Amino acid sequence: MAPSPRFAGEAHAFNNEGPMLPELAFRELSRVTSALGNAYLDHARATLNTIIARPDLLEGVALERNGQRYTRTLLFGDSQMSVWAILWPPGAKTSIHDHHCSCCFGVVRGTLSELWFRPVDARQVAVEAIARREKGFVAAMLPSGPNIHQMVNEGTEDALSVHIYGFDHTRHESSIHVEYELAAQ
Repeated sequence: MAPSPRFAGEAHAFNNEGPMLPELAFRELSRVTSALGNAYLDHARATLNTIIARPDLLEGVALERNGQRYTRTLLFGDSQMSVWAILWPPGAKTSIHDHHCSCCFGVVRGTLSELWFRPVDARQVAVEAIARREKGFVAAMLPSGPNIHQMVNEGTEDALSVHIYGFDHTRHESSIHVEYELAAQ
């Protein structure tokens, strides 16, 4: 039987050794964490909207290109985040994947298709939704998972997007956490 709270109306969290912190402290920590997450996402959206409104900010950037594959060019990186310009030639696509960190992006030029998936098992997924992401579109999400998706340039022109990821590019090769396969239909 769990010990009773010391204060009326206050629940406590317990471990095997007895009471820990009051539940109220955990609720406040959760609220602050959520507020920080929302503030981060708001700032990421605002930054992406600025870049989309001023594409000339990217004019001096030598964007990497690798044939028909999408390519990433690092715009900024530190121990908290990395910002990438991604060039999408026609037909370029990512793997079906989820992220280990926050993922925010904005479409600067062209149109991308974003396919969303639902898990069927640990490694297979089924298509849940498809959305067209046109110039000006901005998305921002925390790694609340699963956020399984794939980006594809189905158009006939290059597309350009800017992505803000919550990871240190010197410690992780990419923001991809898990790659999936499409389940047989």
